[in-house]
Amino acid sequence: MKLLVAVDDGAGIAEGLRREGEEILAVVPADALESVVGEGLRGPQVESMRSAIAEADAVVLEISRATVSAAVVALCDGASTRIVPLCADVAAERLAAAFGLERPAPRDVDPGRLADLLRASPERAGGGAGPTARAPRLIAVWGPAGAPGRSTVSVELAVELARGGRHVGLVDADTHAPSIALALGLADEGPGFAAACRQSEFGGVDAAELTRVSVPLGRTGVDVLTGINRPSRWPELSETRVTGALAACRGWAECTVVDVASSVERDEEIVSDLDGPRRNAATLAALRAADLVVAVAGADPVGVARFLRAYPDLRATIGATPVLVLANQLRPGALGIDARGQVRRTLERFAGIERVWFLPQDPRSVDAALLSARPVAEVAPKSPFTLALRRFVGEAIVTTGAPQRAGRGIRRAAQPAA
Repeated sequence: MKLLVAVDDGAGIAEGLRREGEEILAVVPADALESVVGEGLRGPQVESMRSAIAEADAVVLEISRATVSAAVVALCDGASTRIVPLCADVAAERLAAAFGLERPAPRDVDPGRLADLLRASPERAGGGAGPTARAPRLIAVWGPAGAPGRSTVSVELAVELARGGRHVGLVDADTHAPSIALALGLADEGPGFAAACRQSEFGGVDAAELTRVSVPLGRTGVDVLTGINRPSRWPELSETRVTGALAACRGWAECTVVDVASSVERDEEIVSDLDGPRRNAATLAALRAADLVVAVAGADPVGVARFLRAYPDLRATIGATPVLVLANQLRPGALGIDARGQVRRTLERFAGIERVWFLPQDPRSVDAALLSARPVAEVAPKSPFTLALRRFVGEAIVTTGAPQRAGRGIRRAAQPAA
């Protein structure tokens, strides 16, 4: 994508966008476009700037009263060039809305997130032309017993999916060891997912109610439905309730990530009360409702063995629902030479899994995120863990539904991970 960066001191933003694979035509002061339509530039300067605007797919514009006007918007509209606004405060956001611009990004936005916003759906953004990034509406994150990293992957997956400007819901449906609220420093005494489940039983859960009982995760675009704060509350998450609440989530968020417990055991045959509540009902209901299951395996001998033993039960539960396998905490010390190859060959031989993605062991970044109670993507946006998960999302989950315009720069596809 060809970009014109009209931002004061925009060299850092431009360099970050170049690292994301975008083509930067020029970096100009924030008021350069206003100068074209006003009295600031004359003769060859005007023609040069107009040519750059016409050639660009989008203009990254810092919004203020000195940089945007009806004439500037009309100039870009006439050249079929999209304006992507950057706003430093609420006043700038209101100004962008007054001119009908798409939802703005913060002035200090991470270049990776800005690149995803540039490639996001223009229909959602409010104008322009570009590809439409699609993701499954409901994604369940599952893994076998032994803490392979389900909750960490759930949080980071939600944050990455929200980078393109989507509204993403993050649900903690773990009835054995809920941990998302604790990991993110959120109050777990609030209503959360349990309240949504109770409301669904009476038909009273909708988008407004889900927004009320959820907690926004900073400025990431992720709203969190926290889990139960005591494992003894698991009867509140019955199968009927969970199914109804997740159905409502489809109309609330563009994509919902659900963290579930490990056990998919059905214990109806070993109890006398066949109509009683089931401890694993929430997990089974979420897995059956999901459009996609991300199965997390520990990338070590014990983790792989546990995964292979539990994987057939997962398959029996979800039927034909697609599964993406993610091997977490990969390190050569636990497997020796060719750690990736060993995991890949083992899963293919014993479970018929032909495609595996890998996340490296990155204790420094993960520990820093836990210490600050924030997502790893915010604390260490360029860490090996974050980049590997971002690649997984881009290659395996998010798909582009429309080609770019002919004659424009096309971003090269990443090489397969396996």
